Amino acid sequence: MIDVSVIGCGNMGSALITGLAEAGGYRITAYDVDPEAFEAIEQHADRTTTDLDDVRDSDVVVLAVKPDIVPLVLEDLELDADRTLLTIAAGVSRAVVSAETDAEVVRVMPNLAAETRNMAAAVAWDEPNEHVAQMLDDLGEYVVIDEDLMHVATALNGSGPAFVFYLLGAMADRAVDEGLAPDNAEVLAAQTFKGAAETVLRSDRDVETLIDAVCSPGGTTIEGMDVLWNSDVEEVVGDALTAARRRSEELADDAEGGEQ
Repeated sequence: MIDVSVIGCGNMGSALITGLAEAGGYRITAYDVDPEAFEAIEQHADRTTTDLDDVRDSDVVVLAVKPDIVPLVLEDLELDADRTLLTIAAGVSRAVVSAETDAEVVRVMPNLAAETRNMAAAVAWDEPNEHVAQMLDDLGEYVVIDEDLMHVATALNGSGPAFVFYLLGAMADRAVDEGLAPDNAEVLAAQTFKGAAETVLRSDRDVETLIDAVCSPGGTTIEGMDVLWNSDVEEVVGDALTAARRRSEELADDAEGGEQ
């Protein structure tokens, strides 16, 4: 049983709490300054609290607050060296957090799919942390990266779900325009994205090869792909990712007082 405290019960904190509760094997404490934040996660947390001292004895403390709130929390958060502080705040480096705590600091960029245990996460640490590795395994898939690549990961898997939701919605909306019922269009679009993603993860074929596998000469798929290939959609999607990466770098500048 791993004792985990989550500081901040907003969207991401709640998703982590829900996913860990579904996985089992965790004793979860949820902390927030606003008691109303507990409404969404009360059934998943073993304890809720507005007292920061209640998280001090946890094996892992997850800092799931907005970047500008991190310094305020760290002022009052006292953790021993044998504890792990896991920060998910975009743009806030381990160096910034480590300067304010004795705990081992691990940085993770998760995403909202933690709620359904389908999370994609990037982690930066000095040495593998057993408890954090177990948590990430239970919540989905993760990769270990150098921390200087965390801005890119923030854009890709952190912001990425919103980009996917947008594309999924665009496909479903056009299907509705073409006559499908909205509920049916949403199910078909969502399951198509889910199935395609699972195929990429489980196949040893690259994306281009998988596209070719769906495209029959003179068929419907290649007709649609010709529209995509002849458009600038690839550049636009890439620009969205770059914009998110740049914003992560700006947040890092703010967190470090303008020094990089």
